[in-house]
Amino acid sequence: MSEKSNSKFIYLVSIVAALGGLLFGYDTAVIAGAIGYLQIKFELTPLLTGWAASSAIWGCVAGAAFAGHFSDKYGRKKVMQVTAILFAISAVASALPQNLTQFVIARFIGGLGVGAASILSPLYISEIAPAKSRGMLVTLYQLAIVVGINIIYFVNLIIASNNSESWNIELGWRYMVGSEVIPAALFLFMLYLVPESPRWLTAQGREDEALKILEKVNGKEEAASVMSQVKEALTEETGTFRELFGPGLRMAMIVGCVLAVFSQITGINAIIYYAPEIFKSVGFGTESAMLQTVVIGVTNTIFTFVAIWLIDKAGRKKLLLWGVSGMIICLFGMGASFYFSFSSGYVLLAFVLGYVACFAASLGPIPWVIISEIFPTKTRGLAMSFCIVLLWLAVVLITQMTPVLLDHVGGAMTFWIFMVNAIILVFFVWKFVPETKQKTLEEIEHSWRQQ
Repeated sequence: MSEKSNSKFIYLVSIVAALGGLLFGYDTAVIAGAIGYLQIKFELTPLLTGWAASSAIWGCVAGAAFAGHFSDKYGRKKVMQVTAILFAISAVASALPQNLTQFVIARFIGGLGVGAASILSPLYISEIAPAKSRGMLVTLYQLAIVVGINIIYFVNLIIASNNSESWNIELGWRYMVGSEVIPAALFLFMLYLVPESPRWLTAQGREDEALKILEKVNGKEEAASVMSQVKEALTEETGTFRELFGPGLRMAMIVGCVLAVFSQITGINAIIYYAPEIFKSVGFGTESAMLQTVVIGVTNTIFTFVAIWLIDKAGRKKLLLWGVSGMIICLFGMGASFYFSFSSGYVLLAFVLGYVACFAASLGPIPWVIISEIFPTKTRGLAMSFCIVLLWLAVVLITQMTPVLLDHVGGAMTFWIFMVNAIILVFFVWKFVPETKQKTLEEIEHSWRQQ
């Protein structure tokens, strides 16, 4: 197989797997357009508003907790197919509820799919991608997330702007959440076109199947070398959860967990989920506030391409340091916009766009890349589950508490709390996060064991 054919195959399987990210972005961001109408429809307090927005996230926690174990046992591809089905069920059920409880249950089901996909899509891509382009290919997952966010922002805007307020309160939000059935069906269909992970197949003793896939990815000569590394690494792995907290790999777990949690508690979902309500609070009208979310989505997409361009060149660590530093500056400015009550809401918008740009080029994609790289093959699914469960718990915290914080301590203090978290993260990255660009998964694993 020629190098051109190899590249086509690699991009095909990576793009298909990354569609799990598109569903992730679509499912989690749809609430930004729907939450205001839900709040009126079901007469929600700030606490219940947070509960409505975060209900899917609790499903994400459960989905992430179990997906790694099931993918280690049954395979990455099979469990991804289950997630697509969960997305479709949730989309239909979320459009039909007559009360908040029914809505929460339907969103929880979708959350199961999001949580599972948040592990399996980057995990699958990292296990099939060649070392030289793995960072860029896993970042396609983050790109798919922001594309999903963009699509639903446009869908929300079209639905909201073309109908009356009363219609949106009764029906508009139902169309918003129900529209997810279309990308869910696409994801399920496309998954039939991709193979199983070669590293998972090798761990199951199916080496001939694994080698054929590795040859499609790397060519015959390099495939033999990669297969040898995979088999050698598997002999060094016990495959137990305890191994991940033992000497050598303990630091990998700490890095994975810290990156997972701090990627969320630095405030991104306060922007993604509550952007319209935040902009309304500084004077934008409903339609204008919706439009600002579209601008945010476009910025997020553009700067994710910056990450794709640089992640295998500049490296993961350098991008993180620069990107999070930029987030700190913008979070300070966002807090100052509220504290000093700047007369123009466009000052706040400028800082929000700067923050989103810095996040998209660094803290958005890179934790997914690093977490998918640093663990042993036999327990990669389980280890990623542990980290991603913590990530989703952090999302729950931010989603649930942002309306409460904005209501009780105000926008300034809310964003300055996120700023302090970002400062802590910069120090941690500088001190403890290693560079993993251009290394095979087995080389990365071996480097932890040498520490």
